[in-house]
Amino acid sequence: ALRGGTSHYSYLPFTVSQHPKVLAALVSHDAALRQSASLYLEDVNRRAGSEALYIMDAQGHTVAASNWSTAQSFVGQNYVNRPYVIDALEGRGGQFYGVGKTTGEPGYFLSTPVRQDGRIVGVVAVKVDLRRLQQTWLNASSPIALADERGILFLGSVPDWLYNTTRPLTLDESAWLLRHEVYGKRVHFPAQLWEREALDGGGQLLRTQRDGQEKRYVAVSESLPDLGWTLTVTADYRQVTQARNRAWMLASMAVGLLTLGALLWRLRRRQFGELEQLVQLRTHDLNQAHAFRKAMEDSLLVGMRARDLQGRIIYVNPALCDITGYRADELLGKLPPYPYWHPEDLPRHWKDNDAALSGQAALTGFESRVRHKDGHDVHTMVYTAPLIDADGQHSGWMSSVVDISAQKQVEAHQRAQDEKLRHVQRRAIMDEMASTLAHEINQPLLAIGANAQAARLFFERGDMAALAECLDQILPQKNRAAEIVRKIQDHVRRKTPGTEDCDANTLVRSVLGFMAPEIRQRQVRVVTRLQEPIAPVSGDRVLLEQVLVNLVLNSLQAMQQQPEAGRELEVQTESTATEVLLHVSDNGPGIADSIAGEIFKRFVTTKEDGLGIGLSICRTIVESHGGRLRFNHRPQGGTTFTIQLPCKTPSQPI
Repeated sequence: ALRGGTSHYSYLPFTVSQHPKVLAALVSHDAALRQSASLYLEDVNRRAGSEALYIMDAQGHTVAASNWSTAQSFVGQNYVNRPYVIDALEGRGGQFYGVGKTTGEPGYFLSTPVRQDGRIVGVVAVKVDLRRLQQTWLNASSPIALADERGILFLGSVPDWLYNTTRPLTLDESAWLLRHEVYGKRVHFPAQLWEREALDGGGQLLRTQRDGQEKRYVAVSESLPDLGWTLTVTADYRQVTQARNRAWMLASMAVGLLTLGALLWRLRRRQFGELEQLVQLRTHDLNQAHAFRKAMEDSLLVGMRARDLQGRIIYVNPALCDITGYRADELLGKLPPYPYWHPEDLPRHWKDNDAALSGQAALTGFESRVRHKDGHDVHTMVYTAPLIDADGQHSGWMSSVVDISAQKQVEAHQRAQDEKLRHVQRRAIMDEMASTLAHEINQPLLAIGANAQAARLFFERGDMAALAECLDQILPQKNRAAEIVRKIQDHVRRKTPGTEDCDANTLVRSVLGFMAPEIRQRQVRVVTRLQEPIAPVSGDRVLLEQVLVNLVLNSLQAMQQQPEAGRELEVQTESTATEVLLHVSDNGPGIADSIAGEIFKRFVTTKEDGLGIGLSICRTIVESHGGRLRFNHRPQGGTTFTIQLPCKTPSQPI
């Protein structure tokens, strides 16, 4: 019990010293950071069951403590003269038993240094109350006492013996005790002289005074060199003597019983043989089940890791060892931070660890990058579930760890391949557009020419309002021609086309607006059926407008042979859950069946003076936006061209 009481918390100072909040409280004077550290210490102290957990800077001042909200808070106190603080500031782990400077209550103190870049910037200490152990000793029938290296009895079952010495103290020892306030301001340590006499068979006969009477005990003392203490356990000498005499008497009786036992042994031998056979069969079944389970676990490609409620690793399978590069004996018993945690992801590891141990880990798992023992990075997916023991009690956490490094490499390779493919597609589009620059630039130039001729006519007539309207149409067409040239230059220089949210109705109104002179000149009536509101699409506005311009111009030219009263251009927009559709319809002669299957190929045209490249460019632009361009024959005559574009989703980047 004594070993358990002192070693149970030995891990706590070092584990706490690794938490980012602890280092932040030491290197910063920010009150909020130090308060956050105190709340963290309060939570850890409560879960660990220790008396107090606190942080001191390099001068011994306490900057955060688990008891920050109590009247006896350690915050602001200085403990630089305490041996456990001195040891930690010199780079060693400290351990010390003494009376608390602030509370006046005795306790066992453990400490460890906190380092930043190899430099000691503070100390983490935990105080453990051993008086609960002393309470169990009070129920013992004979005295139990614990003495320090100077012979001072500081813990035991006899209250009158506390702070007495088994030998006189030297002046140096007394001065050291007072300087470090080991037992508070106490300067007097009465002598508790014990007379010792060796006994045959081991142990000592101890004579001492108790309650004014001489008492004799059989005493056994055990030195605890790692703690610097000596534990003495006693038994009443008279009771031991009586027990020994009874033992001799019982030995005599035993001789008689042996004879009777021999007879019973023969009878029981056969029964025991049968029972042993059953036990062997049961053991064989258990061994087979264990071997089957172990073979199954060893054959898994998924890493398995079990931890107790404090985060200590209690089981790993070979797959987890392969993933991390560490042997099982290098991982078992480890508390966080684990050796395979990636040094660049420590804050995230701590966050994931705290979430898992508090039962808040995501059911869908989480990605975690770890550092293999040989130094390379391993990407994993971690899934955590409660570990339930045979009694149905929650005893820890079981995690499955999947190595997804190969999947990550495939994804990265696929992204690179996709980017190459997109680049090739862009170059193909730009090559085609560059080769047909004259075709595309001709449309705004024709519009400029038509507006210029109309402006001259209106000027000669003196119609200034119409003249101003024509002049207003020239500048947008000039800007459009410049925009087409700039787009081609950007693609030649390998610039990615800029995308934006585009409203299909706005595109239609814009195109019909700057093509109004052409429409009036050809005596065509325009009908628009625009859905309001309509879902946006993500794309290059200029290129999409150019597609609409080509389709509208083709329709205008197709209706040139129709009577003026019957020329009608219909433009319609609509949207579904996944796409936006733009329909451009005319009542021209339609497309002959002989070329319907090749209408989108280059150099295929229905016009006598056409180049046959406009629809090819339109289809290329639409497909580069993830859409589709198609046409249908109208029952009443003419053709409908439909642009299908995917709707912009909420997560789609702009």
